[in-house]
Amino acid sequence: MTAPAKRVLDAGQCDLDHAAIGAVLVSRFGADVDRAHTIDQALTMLRKRAYDLVLVNRILHLDRSEGIELVRRMRSDPALSKVPVMLISNYPQAQQEAVEAGADPGFGKDALHDPATECRLKPYLDSTAFA
Repeated sequence: MTAPAKRVLDAGQCDLDHAAIGAVLVSRFGADVDRAHTIDQALTMLRKRAYDLVLVNRILHLDRSEGIELVRRMRSDPALSKVPVMLISNYPQAQQEAVEAGADPGFGKDALHDPATECRLKPYLDSTAFA
């Protein structure tokens, strides 16, 4: 019996980046990828459906809000505090700030096709990881 696809919420990416990230998640892990444009939309979606991983852009494309705010709001909400979340940013300082706020170590868009990124995502998205 095949395990159900892992579900990812991709928050704040522009159309091009969302398509690129989604393509990697689908091709490498068979993941189902949903999209949120704003922090409030992401939080609403997180309360309605279970996600295996949330990927949040450093600066959300639609309203220019900071992705770290979604991390903080997730970590302060008892219902969402255990949902894995990663920041997508090429900036080491932003990654450090996200980890300090409770995110798991993320990756930059420039590393999307790097084997290390696949290794970083595998524990959350590989359906066979816990089989």
